[in-house]
Amino acid sequence: MLTLYGLKNCDTCRKALKVLDSKGIAYQFHDLRADGLSAALLEHLLTQVPVMTLLNKRSTTWRHLDEATKRDIDADSARELMLGHPTLIKRPLLDTGDTILVGYRDGEYDRLMG
Repeated sequence: MLTLYGLKNCDTCRKALKVLDSKGIAYQFHDLRADGLSAALLEHLLTQVPVMTLLNKRSTTWRHLDEATKRDIDADSARELMLGHPTLIKRPLLDTGDTILVGYRDGEYDRLMG
C-alpha cells in the first residue's frame, strides 16, 4: 500500500490526497506533525531522497531559524533539524514502495493507476 507523508493542513498535501481519492488509489496518510517523525522513518526516506532535497528551505519553519543555523547547514545538521522540526520536510512525499515522489504536480500520480 502507498503511504503519503505530509501535513493535514498543507494545501498541496490536500490536493494530493484528493487526487488519490478520486482515482480510487489505496493509501495511508501519515501526518508528520501529528504522527511524528522517527529517526528510522527519516532514514527510510533518505534511502531514496537526498537529504538536501528533502529539506524544505521554503517553509515557515526554515524562515524562522536563525541565520547561523541556515548558513552552516550540512547533511548531518539537516537530519537533526528535520527530526526536531518535521515541518522542514518537503511535502507531500508519496512512498510507492519502489520510489518516493517528492512534492506534487498535476498529473504526476496518473501513472499509479497502471
